[in-house]
Amino acid sequence: MKFRLFLGLVAVSVAACAAAPKYVFLFIGDGMSTPQRMVAEEFSRATGTGPLAMNALPYQCTTRTRAANAVITDSAAAATAIACGEKANNGALGITPDGRRLESVAELAKKRGMKVGILTTVPIVHATPAGFYAHRTSRGDSYGIALDLLASKFDFFAGGGVYDKFDDTSHAEYRGDVFDLAARDGYAVVRDKASFAALKPGCGKVWGIFAKDALAYAIDGRTAKQPELSTMVEKAIELLDGPQGFFIMAEGGALDWGAHANDAATVLREAVSLDQAVKVALAFQRRHPAETLVVTTGDHETGGMAMGFAGLGYKLYVKLLAHQTCSAEVFSSRIAERIKNDPDLSFDAVKPLVTESFGLLFDAARADTEEKKLLLLTAGEVKELEKAFQADVAFAKARRKETTKYDESRRRTFASTCRRLLSNHAGIGWTSGAHTALPTMTTAQGGMTTTAVSPGAKCLSRSSCARISLFALSVRPFSAPARTFTSRCCEP
Repeated sequence: MKFRLFLGLVAVSVAACAAAPKYVFLFIGDGMSTPQRMVAEEFSRATGTGPLAMNALPYQCTTRTRAANAVITDSAAAATAIACGEKANNGALGITPDGRRLESVAELAKKRGMKVGILTTVPIVHATPAGFYAHRTSRGDSYGIALDLLASKFDFFAGGGVYDKFDDTSHAEYRGDVFDLAARDGYAVVRDKASFAALKPGCGKVWGIFAKDALAYAIDGRTAKQPELSTMVEKAIELLDGPQGFFIMAEGGALDWGAHANDAATVLREAVSLDQAVKVALAFQRRHPAETLVVTTGDHETGGMAMGFAGLGYKLYVKLLAHQTCSAEVFSSRIAERIKNDPDLSFDAVKPLVTESFGLLFDAARADTEEKKLLLLTAGEVKELEKAFQADVAFAKARRKETTKYDESRRRTFASTCRRLLSNHAGIGWTSGAHTALPTMTTAQGGMTTTAVSPGAKCLSRSSCARISLFALSVRPFSAPARTFTSRCCEP
């Protein structure tokens, strides 16, 4: 049976079934596969936060990921698969390869009278959140995606901004400044944490914009105007709760950006931040156990992260990553500023900043504990760092222009070397600065269809991520004991 027909049948069933979940939470860690979840688990335990709640949910599955036109998916195609249950080409949002417009689970929830919230730590028009409301052939069409956001009439949006595309007069569909349009459409547009916190039930539709693009990384600390993802979820619950129920998608989007940079400590902090938001949903579920579904997943893996580094044998020292106090991106900016102010800046002058930012030690006398001994750099590593620093200095003096965010051969060489050496010392390996085809891990607690959880069941969809739609359209709560299953999805 085609998935679309099955989806329609389930939707009809849900409409008539009192046991269907009234409240649905879907959490997506962008770039988060099993390695990121497992390393974050060890990191959270080692740093005193305890095990991750999302890894303890009773139903678990692994799923292959791919786009319709590629083995390795981007976030747009993956979001479309998760939200709509069908595969799309890389770069496309809510549209099949033959141009057919798809209906997302969020749009279906809205149609059924539920309130809908879309939350993220990156731009609200970025691929993953856009997959739930946009219908565009290109994920880069920021202004058009923003128009689709408004057309969705969803009740709650929160996260980063629209880059500089909020008033794109060159766009073929130009209608004006999208924030002005939002206000005209009845959205309360808020731009800081205090105004966001002051919102009360009954305020109508909400659009929280807390940055020009992405929010600050968790490791760098959200700014005074930026709420945590957990705070966004709390506010979404407060404003959306009601007789009709709600569907909330919350994305830890910056996790992917940190993984592109192979910045392990930044990735782990983002994963822990996402888990804090999951805990908010689980607290809500404890108050509404028979009516609430919580699902956590990733759209793809980023970076080829590995729990293990050849130089350490079978050792893993994840706790060392707690010594990193800022993202590699922020560190790079600080170094660039110092070089700008002092073109003759010496390597010795920046060594204290390396230790402060990454915990890496140059002086054996300072390695006075077993843990600090693990952070002591070898003579070869020091030479490697010095060479990378000189490359950054040369780049700055030449005033060359960066071509891409992750082009480490042209910029951020020093920061990249620092985070790589810390990963090596901690026992974390990386194989890529891009997406990989590793399977993702999904965990869930709450209502679910029998079909969706049957071990070894035949695939019901061409989508590797259709399980999410099935979960969200479930017809009964869990009753069986916890168990693990693997979905076997058909390739296009």
